[in-house]
Amino acid sequence: MADLLGEIIARYLGSGDFNGYSFYGEPEGVRRKAVGLLDAGLIEVVSEADYPNPHIRPWSTRRPIEQQREDINNSGAGNMAICLYPTAKALEGHLGAQLYRDEPYRRQLAEGRGRLDLSYFRFDVLESYRNDPRFHFDFDDFGVRASISAEVYLDEDEDPSDKTSIHHVGFAYDENTVMRDSIEPIVRYVCAFLGDLSKLTPAHQQRWRTYEVAAKPEVKPHPVWMAAQMGNWPDGLGPFARFFFELETWNDFHAQAFGVPLLKTVERPREFGWVLRPSQAEYDAFIHQLDKLLSENLRHAAFDAAGVDRKDENGQPIGSLNRLDRLLAMKNIPEDERRSVLKPLRDIRAARQKPAHTVRENIANKTFIRDQAELMALVVESIALLRMFWQGHPKNAGWQEPDYIAEDRYYWL
Repeated sequence: MADLLGEIIARYLGSGDFNGYSFYGEPEGVRRKAVGLLDAGLIEVVSEADYPNPHIRPWSTRRPIEQQREDINNSGAGNMAICLYPTAKALEGHLGAQLYRDEPYRRQLAEGRGRLDLSYFRFDVLESYRNDPRFHFDFDDFGVRASISAEVYLDEDEDPSDKTSIHHVGFAYDENTVMRDSIEPIVRYVCAFLGDLSKLTPAHQQRWRTYEVAAKPEVKPHPVWMAAQMGNWPDGLGPFARFFFELETWNDFHAQAFGVPLLKTVERPREFGWVLRPSQAEYDAFIHQLDKLLSENLRHAAFDAAGVDRKDENGQPIGSLNRLDRLLAMKNIPEDERRSVLKPLRDIRAARQKPAHTVRENIANKTFIRDQAELMALVVESIALLRMFWQGHPKNAGWQEPDYIAEDRYYWL
């Protein structure tokens, strides 16, 4: 039995990636030894019932010991792929104090944790990646990806410790704080898989470690992000994806109706996403970018093509939002409806101008997270209503809403 356990431990620690010990077609005597190790709490079984690839341990087993014992006994026929892994108890005494001393997350794998076990961090752990132009930083509604650029990776003068990437970073929430009708501050974290964290350079593992927070039962990864990591297609859009869907479609409809695109750009800026730190400066920067994608993004040539005057009755230039309002009025949209649909856009324009004309203290305010989510929901609603009006133009007839739009499968967080 000791020899089998030694082989399992040697495979785990010596594989380079903490792989399992393949076990199938073994004679009855070896299977009995494996069952004895299982009953003693020294090994656990990972099979395709746990994860499609049993050669990696996704997490400490979640199945009863009776099922694992059955896996071992059934493996004798050689038709069931299972792998055996040493438990933390078995690994005690096999890990020197200096092993992976500078790689805390690789050390945790060596101690028996699973590759898909999650660790949680403060949200501002992402700031240095977003703000560093050497990194590609891709914002998603439910997570991010950060990777060093190929140019920097190949540059021998760049610090090797920064040549690193992490592709599966999710957002996590305290479930008690995310009710839509609540006024409580939303508590948001970052989560990442231990296997991905372990592949960061030692310097970046140490950096992430300083932002780590203790796991709590009420803190859960966003369900859409987690489902996607498990190979399931998202069943709806988050606020930023929905915003750009509506923006692009509205822009296309205007181009088809009047021959000129409505917007200067429909590209998502690199930094445009959730505030990484609930501070006044972060929130002001978000408002600035949002306004650049809305009122500042409207092309005067697009209103010219639609027959909207450039100047008012006094010969003064008309701003882009007012020209949009005039276009809606020309199409007999009642004033109260115009006022309602354009209010979020006007409020954003006013909020952007406020910091430009005052000296503001960069305060921390936990309500900024909820404020941002609620503002995005209002903006998405407004742009969707505008898109639907343009959708009624004869040149846009026949357009079919995707199911996730028609059924309003929308995540506000």
